[in-house]
Amino acid sequence: MSRDAKLLVDALRDPAIASDLDVQGWTELLSMARAELLLGTLAERLKIESVPPKVAEILAEARVNADYQRRSALWEADCARRALAGYGGKVVLLKGTAYVAAGLKAGEGRSIGDLDILVARDDLPQVEAALLAAGWEWVKPDPYDDAYYRDHMHELPPLIHKERDRMIDVHHTILPLTARQTPDAAGMLGAAIPLPPAGGVRGGGEQSEPYGISGPPPSPPASGRGGLYTLSPTDMVCHSAAHLFADGELDGGLRNLWDIHCLLGQFSSAEFWVQLRSRASLHQLSEPVERAVRLAHQLYGTQIPKDWAGWHRQDKWYVARLTARDGWGRPTRKFIRLLFYIRSHWLRMPPLMLARHLWVKWRKG
Repeated sequence: MSRDAKLLVDALRDPAIASDLDVQGWTELLSMARAELLLGTLAERLKIESVPPKVAEILAEARVNADYQRRSALWEADCARRALAGYGGKVVLLKGTAYVAAGLKAGEGRSIGDLDILVARDDLPQVEAALLAAGWEWVKPDPYDDAYYRDHMHELPPLIHKERDRMIDVHHTILPLTARQTPDAAGMLGAAIPLPPAGGVRGGGEQSEPYGISGPPPSPPASGRGGLYTLSPTDMVCHSAAHLFADGELDGGLRNLWDIHCLLGQFSSAEFWVQLRSRASLHQLSEPVERAVRLAHQLYGTQIPKDWAGWHRQDKWYVARLTARDGWGRPTRKFIRLLFYIRSHWLRMPPLMLARHLWVKWRKG
C-alpha cells in the first residue's frame, strides 16, 4: 500500500471516483479517513453513491456515530449554557460544536471532541467559578502546567466534568498569548452571532429542539442572558485558519481544511470575500487565511475569487504534510512531520521561553 492521503482528498472532492476502487482501494480510503477523523464526513459525501455492501455497513455505522457525536456535543453545549446562565457576557461556541449548532455544512458528519467556548478574558474568574460549581474539575493539577496555561496560553487549563467525563476548553482568544500574531478577541466577541434560544423557533416557523438536542428539556436559566453564540462567518474562517496554520503541527489538517472548504462555499459572496480580507488583516491572520484559501482551492476544489488564487512556493510542503498517510492510515514523511512539529513550537513562543518550557517538561518526564 503506497498511496498517500491524496486518495482521501480526491474522494471528498469528487465522491464519484469511489466507484472505480477495488478492495484494496476501499481499504486504503477507509483507513485514511478513519485516521484523519473524516470517516463520518466521507460517509455523508458517499451517501448517494453505490458502494460495496461491506463498505455500506461501515459508512452507515459512521453516520450513526457522527449523529451521536453531534447530539452529545450539542447536549454538552447546553449543559455549559445552563452552568453559565448567571453570566452576563457572551458564550461563543467554537469549532465542531459551533458548526452543528448553527446547522452549517461543515458540521455534516464531522467528528467532534471537546467542547470549546470563547469568553471575555476579564470574565475568566467568573466563568471558571461557575463551571467548577457545576461539576467540572481540573485535568492538569500540576502547578507548572496550571501557571503555564494561565500566563501564556489562549485558554484556561482544560476542565472535565466529573460525572459526564466530557472536557471543556475555555478560550479567551484564539492563539497563545506568546504567538507572533495577536487576534482581536474583543472584536470577535463583539461580532458574534446569537444562536436561536433553547426551544425557540428557527426559520420557516418550525419549532426547534434546544440547539438541535432531543430528550428532556433543560432547566430554564436562573438569570442572565442564558444564550449561546457563534463567531461571525468571516471570523469563523479566520479562527479555523489560525487553528490550522498558526497554532499547531497540522495534525487533523485535512479535516480542518475541509471545514474551511465548507465554510467558504457556504458563505461565499462578493461582500464576504471583501470582509474576509479585512477581518484577516484586523486579526493579523492574513497569511494563514490566504494559505487556507489557496490550499482549499488546490486540494478540495473550493471556488474562490481570482485575486485569492495563486500558489506560494512553500505550499507544496503543506500539501506534503497534510497528505502524509499511507494506505494503512499510518503517518508517513517523518522528517516533514518533525519540521512542522518544530515549527509549531517556534510559532507559539520566543526561543528562550521555548527552551525553558521544553527543559521543564523534559525534567518532568
